[in-house]
Amino acid sequence: MQSFIRNAVHGAEGDGAEVNRLFPVQALMNFDPFVLWDDFTISAGAGFPDHPHRGFEGITYVFQGSVEHRDNLGNDSTVSSGGLQRFTAGKGIVHSEMPSAEGATRGIQMWVNLPARLKKLEPDYQQVNSDSVPEREVFNGVVRVLSGEGSPLRLNTPVVYLDAQLGAAGELEESIPGGYRGLVYVIEGSCEVNGESVEQGSAVFMEDIAAVTVTGRLPSRLMLCFGRPHGEPIYQHGPFVD
Repeated sequence: MQSFIRNAVHGAEGDGAEVNRLFPVQALMNFDPFVLWDDFTISAGAGFPDHPHRGFEGITYVFQGSVEHRDNLGNDSTVSSGGLQRFTAGKGIVHSEMPSAEGATRGIQMWVNLPARLKKLEPDYQQVNSDSVPEREVFNGVVRVLSGEGSPLRLNTPVVYLDAQLGAAGELEESIPGGYRGLVYVIEGSCEVNGESVEQGSAVFMEDIAAVTVTGRLPSRLMLCFGRPHGEPIYQHGPFVD
């Protein structure tokens, strides 16, 4: 298997939050090392009140509005548009994510599995503000490096995570480390990814590739996310990945 395409599935999570979910869904439960991918929208009065997690690391990237994070470690912070947060659930954490701005808040939350040897890790939290996210220019576009070379984000699993905004005919070429697998998800627009057409709300999943080439067929925004798989059984049930 080198590539396949999946459409996100619309649903509701938390307290009135809307999500377009790539996985876990019936057709695709996970894509090692990744165990959840949600394109979320939180309207005023909705959100994710206190709830528990364990066994993975979660990254929330906000590109519209802002999210207030609180947890049982004593963290209380606001992640504004362009910023991101990472929580390491490890042996257990309780947190909430609620909108803190007028209007809708939108972003991507994805979970990265922890290997068996780190499941009992002490929980941890990190916030990266927008002005600390490295950016680089590509042909007719801009790429933000959320995780990977130059990013201050710390993860226990090596991950390359990019937010790319491309104009029509804009192009991104990204080398992929050997053994990594991952996806390119189109938030807005229409792209060609390694020769395959990928539309808004869809993702192409890939492995065993040396590079990804993305060309914007329309002005587009997309997320590129690749990581090193653990190659271990994944026991996922609700908010827990044991």
